[in-house]
Amino acid sequence: MRRCAVRPDAYTFPAVLKACGCAPGCRVGLLVHAEAVRRGLDADLFTVNALISFYCRVRDCGSGRKVFDEASGFSRDLVSWNSMVAGYVGCGEMELAQELFDEMPQRDTFSWATMIDGYGKQVGGVDRAREMFDQIPERDLVCWNTMIDGYARHGRIDEARSLFEQMPERNVISWSVIIDGYVRCGEAKEALEHFQSMLRCGVRPDRVAAVGAVTACAQLGTLEYGRWLHSYLEKKKVLFDVVVQTAFIDMYMKCGRLDLAMSIFENMAERSVVTWNVVIVGLGTHGYGLEAITLFHRMVAERAPMDDLSVLAVLTTCTHAGLVSEGLGIFHRMKKDLGIDPKVEHYGALVDLLARAGCLDQARHTIETMPMEPTPELWGSLLAACRNHRCVELAELSVERLADLGADDSGVYVLLSNIYADEGMWNAVLRIRKLMSDEGMKKDIGRSVIEVDGEIHEFVNGGSSHICKDEIYLMLRNLSNMAASI
Repeated sequence: MRRCAVRPDAYTFPAVLKACGCAPGCRVGLLVHAEAVRRGLDADLFTVNALISFYCRVRDCGSGRKVFDEASGFSRDLVSWNSMVAGYVGCGEMELAQELFDEMPQRDTFSWATMIDGYGKQVGGVDRAREMFDQIPERDLVCWNTMIDGYARHGRIDEARSLFEQMPERNVISWSVIIDGYVRCGEAKEALEHFQSMLRCGVRPDRVAAVGAVTACAQLGTLEYGRWLHSYLEKKKVLFDVVVQTAFIDMYMKCGRLDLAMSIFENMAERSVVTWNVVIVGLGTHGYGLEAITLFHRMVAERAPMDDLSVLAVLTTCTHAGLVSEGLGIFHRMKKDLGIDPKVEHYGALVDLLARAGCLDQARHTIETMPMEPTPELWGSLLAACRNHRCVELAELSVERLADLGADDSGVYVLLSNIYADEGMWNAVLRIRKLMSDEGMKKDIGRSVIEVDGEIHEFVNGGSSHICKDEIYLMLRNLSNMAASI
C-alpha cells in the first residue's frame, strides 16, 4: 500500500495493528504506532482502541495504559475501557484490572465476564469471581459460562453443575464447559451422561464437547461407546481436525485397539507434537517398545515438531519395555542432539527405568547427583522397585527421604510394610501398622470401572450399592470354590 503511494486512513491502522498483535514481537507494531502519530491519526477513536489492544496483546500493558490515559473525550469509549481491563486480566494484573473496572463510567456484560474470567483463572480467586457474578445486573450466556468454567478449573465441579442447572438457557458452549469440567475432574461417567443429555436436547456438539466425550471414553475404556461416537461425529460432520483425531487415537490406544489408532495416525493430513507423543506412549504401554522407539526415530528423521514430552514419552516406553541401554542413549542425546534440556520429569523416567531393571544403586546415584531437587515421585519409584528386588535397606532410606519431603502418606507405609512382610520381618510390620494407626492413616479406597453391553458400571471397595450385587457375590463365591477345588 505504501509502495503504491496510497495514503492510509483511520480504517487502515486498526486492521494493521490487529495483525501486529497476532504476530510474534512488537517492533512492527511500534512502527505502525509511529506512522499513526506522524499522520495525526493517533487520537482517532478506532486507532486508540486498536493501539490499546495491540500493546496488551504483546503484554506491554504499561504502553497500553499510556495510550488509554492520553485519550479523552471522543477518543475513549466503552471498548477502550474493556480493552484495557482485558489487557490487565490477560497479564494477570487483577489488582490493576479491578481498580480500572471500579472507575468505569459504564459497563456491559463483556466487562463483567472479563473480570469473572480473570478471577476464575487465578489461584484462590473463584470465590471473588462468584461475588462479581452475583452483582451483575443482567447476566448473559457468556457470564454464566465463564463462571461455570471458573468453578470447573478449580475442581469445584459440584458448584459448576449447580450453576449449570440454574441457567435460564444454554448453548453449546455451556454444555462443552460442563463436559470438559467433568473430564478435567476425572468424572468421566458424568461427562458422558451430560454429553448424551446435550444430544437429547438437540444441541450439535462442537470440537470441545467432542474432545471431552472422546477423552471420557479413554478414561473409562469404553470402546463400544467410543466407536459409536466416532461414527456419530463423522455422520454429523463435526470438525475432524488434528485435535479431535488425536483424541480418538488416544482413546483407541487406551482401549487396546492399536490397529484403529494407527489407521487414523497414518492417514492424518497433518500431525501435531501431541499426536506423535500419544502414539509413542500408546505403543509403549501395550508392550511395543521397539516400535515406539522406531516411531521416535522416524519423528526425528522427518523433523516433526518435538518437545520435552516427546522425549519423556519414549523414555517411559523404554521403562515399560525394559530397554535400558536404549533409554540411556536417548537420555544422553537429549541436550546435544535434540536441543532439549532434561527436566525433573526426565530424571524421574530415567530413575524408574533403572530401578525397574534392578540397577538400584545407579538409580539412587542419579537421584542424588541430578542438578535439581528430587521430587517425591523419584524416591517413590525407587521405593516401589525395592519391593520387587527385595532391598530393605534402600527402601528404608527412600521412606526417610519421602518423610523429609512431607510425602510419607499411607501408601508409602503400606508399601514398606509389604516389603518387611516379604522378608518375614513381622516385628517391623507391626511397628509400621502401629505408626499408621497412631497417625490416623488409612488406605485409599480402590475403585474400578467396566463396560458391559454399552453400560458403564463402577465398583468401590467395600461398597454394596450395585443393583446386581447379590448375583456378583454369588458368582465370586462359585469362582472361589472352583479355584479351591483345582
